[in-house]
Formats: sequence, C-alpha cells, structure tokens
Amino acid sequence: MSLAQSLRLFSERRLELPVDEDALVLDVGSGDKPSWRADVLLDRYLGDEYAAQRSGRDGARVTRPLFNADAAAMPFADGAFDYTICSNLLEHVVDPGGVIRELMRVSRAGYIEVPEASSAKIIDFPSHIWWCRLDEATQPPTLVLTAKDGPEFDPEIAGYLRRSGLAPRVEALLNSRFEHRVVMLHWSGTIAHRVDGKVPASLVAHAMAQPGHTRNLQAAVIQLATDALTFRKQRRLRRRRLRYDDLVRPEYRHGDGALLERRVYSDIRWTPDDVLSQTAP
Repeated sequence: MSLAQSLRLFSERRLELPVDEDALVLDVGSGDKPSWRADVLLDRYLGDEYAAQRSGRDGARVTRPLFNADAAAMPFADGAFDYTICSNLLEHVVDPGGVIRELMRVSRAGYIEVPEASSAKIIDFPSHIWWCRLDEATQPPTLVLTAKDGPEFDPEIAGYLRRSGLAPRVEALLNSRFEHRVVMLHWSGTIAHRVDGKVPASLVAHAMAQPGHTRNLQAAVIQLATDALTFRKQRRLRRRRLRYDDLVRPEYRHGDGALLERRVYSDIRWTPDDVLSQTAP
C-alpha cells in the first residue's frame, strides 16, 4: 500500500465522520482506544482480566462518560444518538444480531468495522468467534456473520504457520493491504444483516481466556497521530454538557438534571451480573 493510500485509509477509519460538531456520538465497545469524536462510551468488559477483548492497554480507557453495559442491551433511550461507532466489536460478542438491533434503536446512523472473513481465515485473532463478510450481491449490501466452530479455519495450516515461524511475515503481508482485511460499513437508518449459526460455548470460553493483543509501535503511532490531528476539536467537544436523563431510557432516569461526568456508570439494572460480581467490594 502506498503512503497516500495508507493516509487515506487512516483518515477514513480514524478521523472522518459524516457528522457536524453538534451531533451526539456514541462509541460502542470503546475499549482501550475510544474514538476521538465520541461524546459517550459503552463497554462491557473494563478490567485488565479482559485484555483479550482489546488491543494495546490492559484496561479500558475512561476518557469520557462510560456506561458499563452489554452492547446487546444498552441503557440508552431510543434515538438518543445521531451517530454510533462500532469498530472491531461484533466479531467478539455472543449475540451480534442483538448488538446490531440495538445500534439501530439508539442511533440514526453509524459506522461498523469488522475483520473480513477471507483474510481472517488465513490469520485470525483467537479471541474472535465470528467470520464476517459483506454480501454485496444484495441491495443494500448485507453484513453476514457466520459462527466459528474453532479458533482457526484450518488448524493444520495454522499449526504450520506457527511451527515455521512464517505467521508474523504472513500477517505483515496481509496488513500491507489492510483495506482488504476489514469490512468498513457506513449505515443510515437500518443495517441489512444476517447471523448464521451459534458459537459453541466452549469456543466462547476459549476466546475469553486468550492473552491480550500486543500493543505495537504502529498502534502507538496511530493513537498519537489521531490525538495530534484532532486536539483542538476534542477540546471544544469536551466542553459540551450532557444531561444523564436526556440519554438513558425512561425507567433509568433520576429526574435531577445531573450532568454526565468522566467516570464509569454501572447500575444493577443494566450492568451484566457477571461484570458486577467482578467489581463488587
């Protein structure tokens, strides 16, 4: 990939959102690299013990109001957001169809990014449990998620790549055409999608037990470049005052006009029980 192509892809994936500064933006599955443009974050797994579900740092970053909730059962009101980012999340979750339905419920438009199946079948992360592809034969194109039945598409080939030491070189070659490694889907109104099959419980447990992704130099450079290029806009956005009751579902409202703060919001009514048990004193 040429430098010009790399910069264009970086801009599309990290910098450019088709929204103005007044738009309210949510990042679902924000993890350790929340979008610079997001006003509100949502993530289910925040602690270091869930590093396999992220890359880079061990724990999730709390740089803005962060709701500790399941993406398939968000605590937000219908249509609360103008735009929602869901990047590299669907391949990890047990119920991607539920997450997609929630994206459409809480937001008017958004961006989804997932690893593309044909590339992932050569080398994939062991924490991914779905093969993802965009069926462009349909109109509009359909996002198709197919349940994996094992960590690798072909265990024999995966074993060979590890034994031979070729895996890092093959992965670098695939990454040199990164635009073909991911599906980048911009949507408005509805998301045409299909979920095929169910992931075995044993594979889900295996994925959750994997070590975290390694934070490499490229990831660090991307983060620094993003922060540098968006610094002034971020400062303006962070001055925005958002009311808790304006965003959450009616049954979760406090009625006191409280403003959102830069902290984690957990609630026994919508934070998953397994997560609450990890954070209980």
